[in-house]
Amino acid sequence: MNPQLLRDWARASADGLSALRGEINDLNVFPIPDSDTGSNMVFTMTAAADAAEETDESASVAQVARAIADAAVANARGNSGIILSQVLVGLADAADLATSDADQTFNRLWSTGLRLASLAAVRAVSEPREGTVLTVLRVAAQTAAEYQPASAADQARAVADDSAEALEHTPEQLAELAHAGVVDAGGRGLLALLDSMVLVLTGVSNKRRPYRGILVGGGDLTGHDFDEPCGTDSEMDFEVMYCLDSSAGERIGRLRDYLNEIGDSVVIVGDSSESGERFSVHVHTSEPGKAVEAGTVVGQMSDVRITCFALDALRAQPDGNEPPPRHRRAVVVAVKGDGAEELFSEAGAAIVRADDGVTASVFADAIRVADAAHVIVMANGVLPAQELVSVAAEARSSQRSVVFIPTLSMVQCLSALAVHDSSESPDADAYAMAEAAAATRWGSVVVSKRRMMTLAGLCDVGDLLGFIGSDALVIGSDPLAATTALVDLLLATGGELMTVLAGGGLRETDSGATVLDGLTAHLRDRHPGVELAVYEAGQQDQVLQVGVE
Repeated sequence: MNPQLLRDWARASADGLSALRGEINDLNVFPIPDSDTGSNMVFTMTAAADAAEETDESASVAQVARAIADAAVANARGNSGIILSQVLVGLADAADLATSDADQTFNRLWSTGLRLASLAAVRAVSEPREGTVLTVLRVAAQTAAEYQPASAADQARAVADDSAEALEHTPEQLAELAHAGVVDAGGRGLLALLDSMVLVLTGVSNKRRPYRGILVGGGDLTGHDFDEPCGTDSEMDFEVMYCLDSSAGERIGRLRDYLNEIGDSVVIVGDSSESGERFSVHVHTSEPGKAVEAGTVVGQMSDVRITCFALDALRAQPDGNEPPPRHRRAVVVAVKGDGAEELFSEAGAAIVRADDGVTASVFADAIRVADAAHVIVMANGVLPAQELVSVAAEARSSQRSVVFIPTLSMVQCLSALAVHDSSESPDADAYAMAEAAAATRWGSVVVSKRRMMTLAGLCDVGDLLGFIGSDALVIGSDPLAATTALVDLLLATGGELMTVLAGGGLRETDSGATVLDGLTAHLRDRHPGVELAVYEAGQQDQVLQVGVE
């Protein structure tokens, strides 16, 4: 077992949950249909991953695991976040046991950790129900124990696959899920963590079906309306959460009993780190003041959060009183590089800088700031399709429509902007832009950061890779040779205009000028009649990007 594996897994889990956040939120109908399970799990796991990366390089497996668990308990959000924290606490406790027993294999940690996590999660919930994340977690623990003698990769794959099968059966076990036609949201989030471990161990990610419903093709169960009760007896108006430090363990049981009297969905979890006992408390209640007062007599309280379900539901609805937008139409694009920002701004687009990545919420904010009745969005490959669904759901309103054009590169985006005509109808304009983007063949030259096998052969660190789309078809050590080889492939089926977006470092070196001058001469000699347009975009992740129309 290696502590870096835990760091990598924590970050991969946070990224995986972030990519699935919209999907998981849409599955959230139990215990309260407040559509926040995915967001809560992302927040909790991201805090855990950040804590793991802040540990010292010399930290042991047990120390990294405990840092992950402590951060999860301290930053847990919602019922789902608290249960997730118990999975991480279980792994931390298993790492401590492995240290004591001098058995620090991955199989031991994964098997013991999932077993302890399952037990702790069940104890944390006042009224455990079958068909929830607790069921999926129990299956994961059972499979991990069964496959403990296998290889680490085989054990992790078996755990993930059996958990996925258990997730499919959750609607058969919980009436609220069957009524809504979905699997359990928390279980889907847990599966993302288990799949992330497979990815970190093997380098190959599991492909799961989109869990948007189980009634595809018809069925005799009706859907779930927004204002319809979810089938539970809960009539609570508030969600209350807080942390307790220096708590007497025997008082926690009395606190649980009292919270069950004034509310439901009670979850109380603790962290058994050496820094002292710390508990995270969660309850749905109509008497939030009493829930908080009860905690003050048990221990030192911190991080108190009170959420009103009615207000959240109201805020989630499209605002019919929203003022009319100031602009008729706007285009929002994601770019990398100072030069690209200037280029696309001059073309009339609103800019989202994505040099260091970008979140769905930042994109949604940019759409709202554009203040237009019709917004055309081009993400240019900086966000996965699942995140774009979340962007659309967050940014649309009764006064605003949002259309996404599936561009994967800035050169495709340029082609789309070239035919943008705000005087046309929104549908006709978007169609023309999408058609122009799709007709643009594109490629890029990047510096390889690792040794890997590609369609062009084996490349080493520092080699130049020529990509057409997502396929690496050229390997070279000379920038000009790699660029001209890529250009020849792109022009093999013809073309009239070639657009080059030069990366940030290309003009700063003598070789950069040589590449662009050499490319101009190469086109003149080998592809006469092809027009060349070069822009200094300044993106740092590519030597250059090429588009052919």
